[in-house]
Amino acid sequence: MRLAPIFHDHAVLQRDLSLPIWGLTGPGEAVIVELAGRQARVTAGPDGSWLLRLPALPAGGPHELVARSASGEVRVRDILIGEVWVCSGQSNMEWKLQQTPQQLDPAACHHPAIRLLTVATPARQGRQSEIDGRWTLADHASLAAFSAIGGWFGRILHRELGVPVGLICNAWGGTRVQAWMSREALMVEEFGRGEVLGYEGFAYGMPKSGGVKSQADWEQEMQALDTGNAGLAQGWAGPGFDDAAWEAMPVPSRWQDFGHATSGVWWYRRTVSVPAAWRGQDLELHLGAVDKHDDTYVNGERVGGLSWNAGLNSWCAPRVYPIPARLIGADGRLTVAVRARSHIYHGGLIGPSTAMQLHPVGTTAGAVPLAGDWRARREQDWGLNTQPAGQMAASNPNAPYTLFDSRLAPLIPYAIRGAIWYQGESNAGEPKVYKRLLPAMIHDWRRAWGQGDFAFLQVQLANYMPAADGPRPSDWAELRDAQTATLAVPETGMAVAIDVGDANDIHPTDKRTVGERLARWALSRTYARGGVPCGPLFQCLTVEADSRLRCRFAHAAGLRTKDGKPPYRVAIAGWDRLFMWAEARIEGDTLVVWHKDIAQPVAVRYAWADNPEGCNLVNAEGLPASPFRSDAW
Repeated sequence: MRLAPIFHDHAVLQRDLSLPIWGLTGPGEAVIVELAGRQARVTAGPDGSWLLRLPALPAGGPHELVARSASGEVRVRDILIGEVWVCSGQSNMEWKLQQTPQQLDPAACHHPAIRLLTVATPARQGRQSEIDGRWTLADHASLAAFSAIGGWFGRILHRELGVPVGLICNAWGGTRVQAWMSREALMVEEFGRGEVLGYEGFAYGMPKSGGVKSQADWEQEMQALDTGNAGLAQGWAGPGFDDAAWEAMPVPSRWQDFGHATSGVWWYRRTVSVPAAWRGQDLELHLGAVDKHDDTYVNGERVGGLSWNAGLNSWCAPRVYPIPARLIGADGRLTVAVRARSHIYHGGLIGPSTAMQLHPVGTTAGAVPLAGDWRARREQDWGLNTQPAGQMAASNPNAPYTLFDSRLAPLIPYAIRGAIWYQGESNAGEPKVYKRLLPAMIHDWRRAWGQGDFAFLQVQLANYMPAADGPRPSDWAELRDAQTATLAVPETGMAVAIDVGDANDIHPTDKRTVGERLARWALSRTYARGGVPCGPLFQCLTVEADSRLRCRFAHAAGLRTKDGKPPYRVAIAGWDRLFMWAEARIEGDTLVVWHKDIAQPVAVRYAWADNPEGCNLVNAEGLPASPFRSDAW
């Protein structure tokens, strides 16, 4: 007889919910489980597995959990009943308290009613049934090694609710949302289905010459897919080519964002005008990253590119190519053409937007932004490919559904109050996909747990990368918009972190503020304590008679700016969709926006940038407004 490993000394079980308990014993044996005077019975299946549910219990303890069968008896001691939360996502959730400067005073770290469990299970193929990890009591050493956000979140819940709190950290740095979803959920979504079929369909690891394929074998097969530069032969790189019939494709993006699910070769073209003062000067072309390889042309001449010998990280390597002054035509126009090749998964010009620009060598003053609409056309369709199974499936945490199978499945159906989630950086290049997959993941988890709509509270991406010097497209802003849209899913919440990021570090160290904001939402909504759960959230836009736009918000009582200055990082556009920095003022709990040169304004964006440094709208509680846009362009 044995219990699933999650039922270990010092565990916290969820109060006020029926409690699933499971384990293994002899086939067909009768199982009796007792806890705090409650008892339940079940008969084990033919494989010896069993699961039963104990009646709900109030907060309290310590208790002893006892499981008996003909095969033996197991006793689990020091069990508390309280509030249980899963802390999941990628590295910013995984980030330990000892990695931040906001260390807790050792004297204030002794919380025997807070229990911590860090899941350490490696990524494995196939649905797993057990986790690696043990419950520990919260003290200075265990909290220091635990999720900083989770630790602050749990400490506040314990203080305010006065009940035991159990925190399960189940996070993995650098992972995408696709890894945390089940295969079944991914197959329902168009973008997820393509990844799953590509991942499973590539016959890698099959016998070949008495063994398995090597990495070199696979690379040779992938290189052989390219049948030659047909686009160049047809003049697609030249300035005189007519690309009007090509698809309009905003970049940064991946072509999969627009329904093109397969790998292959795509061409991107854009023509820009060079300021007269730049003529006669050598220029630098900054494209950001091209996923995976490229040949880049300016006015028909190749100026650079990365190919197979550039290494495995070519997909995220920034492209910076020189443009000799002689390539600038008499009319000052430059046509940039990029032949992008991707043999697995996504492909395209993936930015970030702030890295996509053109400027003279030695200065970025007056740089011409290149993010926005390009013309695109597919040259070759290579079908759905994936990495070698030996490289991707067995140990790579980013394989589709791998972390669901390895790390989530063994927890299910352990009763929980909810989950806190900090993830999205690894999906920032595919915001349209994320807008579909994040709600799908929430529904997926709730379906798998089978306990209804438990709370799901996420952290909106913090500000990161150099501050924007003007309104422009932003993949990080679109990802934040996708996160905000997820609030339409019942029993979800969001902590805004747009004011606590770091321009130079994707891992901002202020985890305390984030944990506090998550706890604020949980206390306000999940536990119905009342109060304001968050900062202002955009609701609607109205057009005023004097060419002004009025923005209305939820949670905006006492709307103000945190620094007493006029609202900052507010942009406005007319029907031409060209955004300009706007004039703005606060009237009551609304924001009024205008621009003297825009007679018919139709759209407003606020804090719409990778790093909208200086954005300053807050409510009376001092909580920051979420970045927003009124348009769907």
